[in-house]
Amino acid sequence: MHSQTPWCWCWPCRARRRRKVAITFVILVIAAGLLVHSHAHLGHTRPAQAPAARTTHPHARHTASPAMSLAAAGQGLTWISFYGMQLPVSTSAGPHETRRGLASGFTETPQGALLAAINIGVRTAAQWGAAIFGPTITRQVTGPDAAALLQAEETAYAQLRAAARVRPGQPAGRGYAAETGYRFVAYTPAAATVDVVTAGPAANGSTVLASTRIEVLWLGGDWRVVAPPGGNWANAAIAISSVTGYAIFPGGR
Repeated sequence: MHSQTPWCWCWPCRARRRRKVAITFVILVIAAGLLVHSHAHLGHTRPAQAPAARTTHPHARHTASPAMSLAAAGQGLTWISFYGMQLPVSTSAGPHETRRGLASGFTETPQGALLAAINIGVRTAAQWGAAIFGPTITRQVTGPDAAALLQAEETAYAQLRAAARVRPGQPAGRGYAAETGYRFVAYTPAAATVDVVTAGPAANGSTVLASTRIEVLWLGGDWRVVAPPGGNWANAAIAISSVTGYAIFPGGR
């Protein structure tokens, strides 16, 4: 099965969901643009703890910044359009380089870590085309499952491109998800783990929520996203029924 991302509600994915009436919840991942074939029944879902983070860095569990500074990491941001999605950016915290649809150059701060997790994670999505997800994964994703993530997205893009009937290399559609909130699990200047809440439309028109756990490491002067377990973002995401316990981005995105 290809990578499943909690950030994608593109038209090809939505059409595919309509053909699968059993699917009542779609996980969207921070870092990819594919329909999630897994499903959960929101009626039986309660606010839950996100899956335990993989601790790649030995100090990743030690929070070095005050809780208030972590909760405030989503304040003072502006939003830019990225293939239909609105992504957060900051003139001070990054990304400072956004040529050719890519995003890099984040500060070694909680806000920089949060922005890197979202901007890099979303760009790992197959939907945007190999010119974006390819260099994003090869240059900005680390960890033992990075190769598996790249292979999964290459396979996913071939399927999405065929469904959307677009030329090779072209985006396979627009995104219809919105980043709503976040919660830091841990932060140090060397490693951070954050749960990012994404909202998107279900097949019946209601709004569903997913919380995706993203780990970032400070390597080579910038943040790098740690690939999800097995190279599949669905393994790092859970369905949630409310945003209680999460910091909400101003404006309710």
